[in-house]
Amino acid sequence: QVQLLESGGGLVQSGGSLRLSCAASGNFYSIYSMGWYRQAPGKQRELVADILSAGSPKYTDSVKGRFTISIDNDKRTVYLQMNSLKPEDTAVYYCNVDDRGPPMWKPTLFWGQGTQVTVSS
Repeated sequence: QVQLLESGGGLVQSGGSLRLSCAASGNFYSIYSMGWYRQAPGKQRELVADILSAGSPKYTDSVKGRFTISIDNDKRTVYLQMNSLKPEDTAVYYCNVDDRGPPMWKPTLFWGQGTQVTVSS
C-alpha cells in the first residue's frame, strides 16, 4: 500500500520560511517525478514545483527564486524549502508522486493528505 507522509506545514509571518517534507512508502514500479501542488480556498489545485528523479526541477512562476525543491531518491523523499513567504502562498500543500511502469509507462499519480501552510501579513 502506497503512503505519502507530509510534514512541515504551519503558521508563519510574511517573509518567513518553512520546509515541507514528503516521504513515500510502499510499492512503486519506477518513480518518475515527485512534486508539490497547492490549493487555496475557492481556487483550483495548482502545481507549485516538481522534480524528476534524475533532477531537473520545475517551478510555477510565482514561486521562482523563493522556493527550492529537492529529492532524496534513496529515501523516496521530496522537500520544498519555502523562503520569503507571502500571504498569497497560503494554501493546503499536497505531495505528489508520478509512478510509471509497463506496459504503457503512463503516469500513475499518488497524493498525500495535504498540509496546511498559512502566511500571516
